[in-house]
Amino acid sequence: MKYYLIAGEASGDLHGANLMKAIKADDVSAEFRFLGGDKMQEQGGILVKHYRDMAYMGFVEVVLNLRSILRNMEIAKRDMLTFRPDALVLIDFPGFNLKIAEFAKKHGIKVFYYISPKVWAWNQKRVLKIKQVVDHLYCILPFEVEFFSSWGMKVNYVGNPLLDEIATFKPDPTFIDQQRLNDRPLIALLPGSRRQEVKKLLPDMIAVSAMFPDYRFVIAGAPGLDADFYKKYMYGSNLSLVFNHTYDLLKKARAAIVTSGTATLEAALFSVPQVVVYKANAVTVFVARMLIKVGYISLVNLIMNREVVKELIQKDCNVTKITLVMSRLLNDESYRIKMLQDYKELHERIGSPGASSRAAKLIVKELGIEQRT
Repeated sequence: MKYYLIAGEASGDLHGANLMKAIKADDVSAEFRFLGGDKMQEQGGILVKHYRDMAYMGFVEVVLNLRSILRNMEIAKRDMLTFRPDALVLIDFPGFNLKIAEFAKKHGIKVFYYISPKVWAWNQKRVLKIKQVVDHLYCILPFEVEFFSSWGMKVNYVGNPLLDEIATFKPDPTFIDQQRLNDRPLIALLPGSRRQEVKKLLPDMIAVSAMFPDYRFVIAGAPGLDADFYKKYMYGSNLSLVFNHTYDLLKKARAAIVTSGTATLEAALFSVPQVVVYKANAVTVFVARMLIKVGYISLVNLIMNREVVKELIQKDCNVTKITLVMSRLLNDESYRIKMLQDYKELHERIGSPGASSRAAKLIVKELGIEQRT
C-alpha cells in the first residue's frame, strides 16, 4: 500500500517515524511519501518538505507567513495527487492538516488522523468538520476518546507514543563526561523546537540560570536549529548546549524549565520536577484566551485535570517568577515529592508502550491488508 504522511514539527517527525516503522512491520509492500523530518526520512520513502520550513507558532505568526503556508499546502496537494496514496496519515499539526484532509477526501483518499486535533481545547464544533473529512482518529490522550466519541466519530485510544520512545531509550554512559557536565548538578532547559518560541523563552531561562550558580543549566537544542542560533543568547559559566541528548539530559536532571508542549510530558515520564513556561505574541495570547475552553496548557495538568506542575504564561513568565518556582523545585522536598507522586499516577493513566504498533495495526486492518503473524 501507498501511504502519504504529514508531520509539521519535531515531535510529529518522531511519532511519524515510529508509525512508519510499525506500518512496515505489518505491510511489507508499504511505500511512503511525506512532509516531515530527518527521523521519518531514516525510515525510507521520499521527503517532500521538511518541517523546519512549515512550523509557525501562533495566530499572528501564521498570518505573517500565510503565503509560505499556502505554498506548502499546494505542494502537498499536487504531490499527493501524483502519488495517489491508498491512505493519508495526518500527525497533529491541525491548522495545516485539516485543510489537506478536506482536499484528500474530495479526491477519494482515505484519511487517518494520528495524534488527533486538540479541538476539545477550543472551538469544539470543529469536530463536525473533522467528522466529514477524517475516516478514523487515533488518540494519544486518554480523555480524548470520550470527547470525540460523543460527537459520533470513529476513534481509538492507542496509548501515548512517547512511551514507545522512552521504552527504547538506552542511556549513553559517556554523556556526562563527553559533554563536560560533571562539575555541578544539572538543570534541563527545554525552550521548544520552533525558532519563534525559543527566541521568546530562552533569554528568560538563561537569566534564571544566573540565579543558581551552583547548578549547570543545559539547553536541549532542537534538531531543526543550529548551535549558532542558541549561542547568541548564551552567557555565563554555568550554561551548556547539547543536541540529540534530550533524554540523557532528562535522565540526569534534578529539575527542568520546560516550554509548554510535548516536552512537559517527557519531563514527567522521566520523573523530573519542572516549571512550565509559555510566551507568545500578545495578540496571539489574547485571541487564545478568548477561545480556549480548558484550564491548563501543559499536557501533564491536562491529563491529570489538576495543577501538578506550575504554569507561567505570558506576563507571569518572567525571571522573578520562574526563579521562585525553580527554588521550590530544588529546595522544597515536600513539593518535589508531591510532584513525583503525581507523575506516577500520570504514568498509570496513559498506559503502556506500543502506541505506534497499535495505531499501525488499526490502519493496516482498515485498509484490508492481511497482517503478518
